[in-house]
Amino acid sequence: MTDKMNLLNFDRPALAEWFAARGEKPFRAQQLLKWIYQQNVSEFDEMTNLSKKLRDSLKQDAEVRGLRVAADQKSADGSRKWLFELDDGNSIESVYIPEAERATLCISSQVGCALNCSFCSTAQQGFNRNLTAAEIIGQLWTASRLLAMDDILPVSNVVFMGMGEPLLNFDNVMVAVSLMQDDFSYALSKRRVTLSTAGVVPGLKRLAEESDISLALSLHAPDDELRNKLVPLNIKYHIDEVLQACKEYVGEGRRRITIEYVMLDGVNDSDRHARALAKRLRKVPSKVNLIPFNPFPRTRYRRSSEQQIERFRNILHNAGIVTITRRTRGDDIDAACGQLAGDFTDRTRRRERMGIEVTGDLS
Repeated sequence: MTDKMNLLNFDRPALAEWFAARGEKPFRAQQLLKWIYQQNVSEFDEMTNLSKKLRDSLKQDAEVRGLRVAADQKSADGSRKWLFELDDGNSIESVYIPEAERATLCISSQVGCALNCSFCSTAQQGFNRNLTAAEIIGQLWTASRLLAMDDILPVSNVVFMGMGEPLLNFDNVMVAVSLMQDDFSYALSKRRVTLSTAGVVPGLKRLAEESDISLALSLHAPDDELRNKLVPLNIKYHIDEVLQACKEYVGEGRRRITIEYVMLDGVNDSDRHARALAKRLRKVPSKVNLIPFNPFPRTRYRRSSEQQIERFRNILHNAGIVTITRRTRGDDIDAACGQLAGDFTDRTRRRERMGIEVTGDLS
């Protein structure tokens, strides 16, 4: 831990303002961002287009500090999971998922999650705090450096589908998103950055005012009665209200919301549920991702059979809804959807109530 200013906390406008307060021209922000995010440079002495006087000044009270890797696990399918240790002793997890022509990094936005979705391992562990902007963008920055060292396909897509609810850490997430999209940083298009939410309606409305990134909704049930049990946030923001906020976010045009739907045997996977979901989404510009449930210790749920998942998909497809079944990746290292746990102090006492002990399964 150091008292120096970690420049990963600043997007370009904030960095330009920081330089201006030091008597420097705002364009220094562009120069610095290119060194940090496009060249993966952390040492000021290597930033050769900055004057020696400025470099010496930066060394006195600023730093570029990513995350410390506590563990690095590789899956048989090429996926990779990192356990990142934070300054306060908590740890979070991020997952790298390579494919033929692209590579996705699934990142976390909070230490744990406060929403308590019953089918998600992260939610069952409790909640500690929001991540800082530096801790969010630091996952991408640190992963990019590690991948470059191993000459592995770089990250081309980022999804906020790791630990936490991004819209409950709105300001810090938006700083990180700004850096991901900035032409002087990662220059990712709006289609290559996806935010997944359980349906925080005020956050969705703010997002519509400030961003144009892709949106995914963790729906998981076609009706309020069932969703109240699976996603307790639904008690506050009902399905119709959430879907309306999502429709307003994407607006008129060709953009679609990705509807995430975990397949739970005997819970939400019947033909009746599929028909109800098709009816619910009839006027919603959307595509559906069916997610085979990924088990974790002490869960009461089971994964739907391949046959039932296929029946469910066909019902949606026949109703005119684009539907795919997500291929499970990284489940041999507990890196699949819904399995991220990290290692952190639970302030909700949820672990204590449930008798859960978690270490991230990365020892």
